[in-house]
Amino acid sequence: MTLSRRRLALLTTTTLAVLAGSVGLTTAQAAAAPACRVDYKITSQWGTGFGADVTVTNLGDAVTGWTLGWTTAPGQGITQAWNATVTTAGTAVTATGVSYNSAVASGASVTFGFNGTHTGSNPVPASFTFNGTVCAGPAGPPSPTGGTASPAPGTPSPTPCTGPSTPPASPSAPAARVKIWMAGDSTMANAGACPVGWGSQFAPYFTSDVTVQNSAVGGRSIQTWLYEGNVTGTKNAAGECIVSPTTSSSRWTTMLDATDGMRAGDYLVIQFGINDGDSACPRHVGAARYQQLLGVMAQAAKARGATPIFVTPVAAITCSGSTAVGNRGFLTETRNAATANGVPLIDLHQRSVALYNSLKLCPNNGDYSTGAVGAFFCNDHTHFETAGARQIAALITAALREQGIALASYLR
Repeated sequence: MTLSRRRLALLTTTTLAVLAGSVGLTTAQAAAAPACRVDYKITSQWGTGFGADVTVTNLGDAVTGWTLGWTTAPGQGITQAWNATVTTAGTAVTATGVSYNSAVASGASVTFGFNGTHTGSNPVPASFTFNGTVCAGPAGPPSPTGGTASPAPGTPSPTPCTGPSTPPASPSAPAARVKIWMAGDSTMANAGACPVGWGSQFAPYFTSDVTVQNSAVGGRSIQTWLYEGNVTGTKNAAGECIVSPTTSSSRWTTMLDATDGMRAGDYLVIQFGINDGDSACPRHVGAARYQQLLGVMAQAAKARGATPIFVTPVAAITCSGSTAVGNRGFLTETRNAATANGVPLIDLHQRSVALYNSLKLCPNNGDYSTGAVGAFFCNDHTHFETAGARQIAALITAALREQGIALASYLR
């Protein structure tokens, strides 16, 4: 992985002098400008393609809309983008905020990403503009654009006026610290190399008031996650794997702990449904049992004042010609359990299929190790490289905002 970073800052100072005298008022003022820092990271690179993340930090006044501009080097191009609308005109690139991230408070950041192409070298942009102003490093005191009138002889010198100014905002109460607990399989789990679960890329999207405890484990169904080591290889009369003894796994008892586990204000994000369709024990889980266990987890969270969130299983990449199509089970069961338990549902399966189509990952020849597909997926069409996991995590954060789920208030 290639990593490049450009930190560019612009600080602005506005000078306003108003002098009162018998001949009137004269004002000298330098134009105000936004201030920003840009972190540009090349997150992956393959052949003539690459992926990049761009984080813009607003160091000036709050804005209700933003536009970031830069110039590509010869041979560079942009093919797809997410969390921003990106357009090109020759070598000029313009990225604008979308509905859920167009407003950026002072000191806040917004991140978007894109896939691009290059020939030869792949340099970092030399400079950026934020709402039309170049982010070019600290600026010195601005030069006045006008002079000041001399008072008439015998006229007392006026006292300079400092206005107009914006009063400082009243300090707000600090946000309550919360923890996001996560339960799922390998597509969510932490990992240092491929496969990388999307849960491992979740924390950077949140403010420092949030801690993420990712307890997803590869290869688990909801039942083997809950009852690690106690799900037998034998089915009962109903066709379900027998659990004996019914002792919960340490990861679940940790979440249930009265002192250090889930508490009021926390969130529990649950994604299963990939391994649960195995016909053999111990991973096999039937539809009714699957919904029952989701309900058990949801009610346990609610009993402790935490908010459960159900997530449908993320899709693998399956192509029907040039179109990515769905390929997971337990979608209806997850929806039904959400309705039955009054739990918000994020349809990650549908959102991930839509993402694959927007990125034009189909058609492919079954080689998942090269090109845009290789940058997104491990060489198995199911698990993610870091760049892919980050984009899947972004789908979850977008859903939080769009669906008005309270956890969205902690997003950067």
